[in-house]
Formats: sequence, C-alpha cells, structure tokens
Amino acid sequence: MKKFKIAFIAGTRPNFIKIAPLLAEADRNPKLRNVFIHSGQHYDTLMSDVFLKELGIRKPDHHIDSGSGSHAEQTAKIMLGLEEAFKKINPDLVVVVGDVNTTMAASLVSSKMLIKIAHVEAGLRSFDRTMPEEINRLVTDQLSDFLFTTSPDSHINLENEGISKHKIFFTGNVMIDSLVKTMELKKIKVKPSSPPYCYLTLHRPSNVDDENTLRKILNTLAEISKKIKIVFPAHPRTIANIKKFKLTSLVKGSNIELKKPVGYIESVKLIAGATLVITDSGGLQEETTFMKIPCFTLRKNTERPITVEIGTNTIIGDDYTLLTKKFAEIMNGQYKTGKIPKYWDGKSAQRIINVIADKL
Repeated sequence: MKKFKIAFIAGTRPNFIKIAPLLAEADRNPKLRNVFIHSGQHYDTLMSDVFLKELGIRKPDHHIDSGSGSHAEQTAKIMLGLEEAFKKINPDLVVVVGDVNTTMAASLVSSKMLIKIAHVEAGLRSFDRTMPEEINRLVTDQLSDFLFTTSPDSHINLENEGISKHKIFFTGNVMIDSLVKTMELKKIKVKPSSPPYCYLTLHRPSNVDDENTLRKILNTLAEISKKIKIVFPAHPRTIANIKKFKLTSLVKGSNIELKKPVGYIESVKLIAGATLVITDSGGLQEETTFMKIPCFTLRKNTERPITVEIGTNTIIGDDYTLLTKKFAEIMNGQYKTGKIPKYWDGKSAQRIINVIADKL
C-alpha cells in the first residue's frame, strides 16, 4: 500500500495548538507518512519550545531559522527554507494552519512547486485588509486544494470568493481538540476563582504599537482593576512598548498583575478560572466560547463572528466606554450566555485526516 507523504508546517504559538492534534492523528493513520517542519517564526523559548513540550508535539524533522524582521523579510526567509526542505522531502501534500506569515509562505512555495495544499481554518474573514492576517488568509485559500472550515460562515465566504464547494469541508475547530485534550489530561474544570480575576492578553500592533491607544487601554483597565484583579501575561512586544512609552506607572499603580508569557496549559487554567477575559487574540475568542466564559475583544472586527453570534464574545473595538459597560453587566449577572458551535467537539482532527487520507 502506497503511503502519502504529508508535510505539516507550523511556526507560531497558535499554529502549534492547531497542528498538535492533526499531527497526532496523522501519525496514527497507516496511509500517511508525516514530516513536521518548524518555520521558526516564533523562536523565543516561552513562545515556542514550551508549547511544543506541553502539547506533546514531537521534535521537528526540519527547523528553519527565519527569526524576526519585517513581514517581507520573515516571509522570504521562510519561503527559502521551505523550498529547500520540500526539495528533500518531496511531499504529496502540505498542510498549513491559521493565518500567520508561515501559512502564506508555505502556500506560495507549495503552489510554485506544484504540491497540493490543505488549509486548516480556511474561510475566516475579518473583511479588514489592513490586517496582515487577512491578506495571508485570502492568498492561502485561493491556492489551496483542500479547505477545512470551522463554521458555516467560513464555507459561505469561500463560495462567495469563487472557490469550488467540492474543495471545502466543514470539519470543525482543531483548537478545541487541543483544548479538550488538555482539560481532560490536566483535569481542568471551568470554575470561577475566588477571589475573582480577569485574564488579559494584549499583543496586536494596532493596540500596543501606538502610544495613545495603549495609554487609553491601560487607563481603562486600571479603572476596571479597582473592582477585579487583572492577570496579564504580557507578550514581549507589549512589555517593551509599555516601557518605551513610559506607561509602567499605569500598571504598577493598579491591581494589574503583569507576568511573563505563560505556556498553553497555564493559559487554559487561567481562562477556566476567570470571571471574564479581555483579549485581542483570535484563539481566546474560541476557547472562551467553548468554556462559556465572557470575552471582550479589543478589536474593531473579528474573523470568528460565530463567537459573537452564538458564543460569549463581544467586539469592543476602541470603545472603552462599552468595555466598562459590558464589565458592569458581568458584575451584575446580566451578560449573555453563549452556546458551543457545531463540531467544536474535540474530533475535528480526526475528520480532517480522514478526508485527506480518503481524497489524496
């Protein structure tokens, strides 16, 4: 029996969460031979090595030293490294996940080398092309041969862009696969902590690279922290900008606990025990929806509208008055109760790998 050679590509913290269940499921499939390539987009130990270990991801077969730089520099380095790797591996299919530079770089190289592409988490759209991730999504989806979606709206987005429905498969959310497995293994229960706290993450350039915006956010959070403790594992870029803009006093003078980035397991524990989550992360919008924890997203849009429509997420944008208003709803027990979307059940990787093994 011929075995198909599959190259799985990941390079950032959210990528690792998505690739872990896929790689584990593929390694169990007798029809597949699997290679794991780390693009090196996240190279800090706390952003890479810790996640690989905690998620049980095996050592990469190839590791590209792409490092930091502009979007163009980083993408170019990843493309050069992947081209060399693909020449050696000669894969039948390249699997990419999410919407980071690694995702688009792998898709471009694969397409030029006439290698089939599978995109996991296809069809997500914020309809905001100022976001680099939106460009990565659009390019990747146009080049992909297999498009695996997390929700029905993604399916609609792809068909509206002229992609054949025969390429699109509604298989659910692999991030929830990792979440379910971790909660079961570590016996993590959703239970509000006493005393209560808010879990905060903040890393997007639109929030942390502009001094005025970051100041407004921290001022609002400092007010909220008068009523509830805020636990803030800060991205290295965010910490650097807090210092650069001389905003440290806003944090130190409030009930905000600033910490170094936490690993995946610790992040899941923090969500499960939180009264609410404030974030600009895509993944946390999904994880809080699954755990039915109130989530406020500090972005003007989301590529995951299902987390707002039936989940626990609210888009705050830059309306910090709305943030304090919604926070008051939670404290008064008036905030909405969400539902878990279809196929967010911990079995998405199994559905995806079954399609790949059957259709190749």
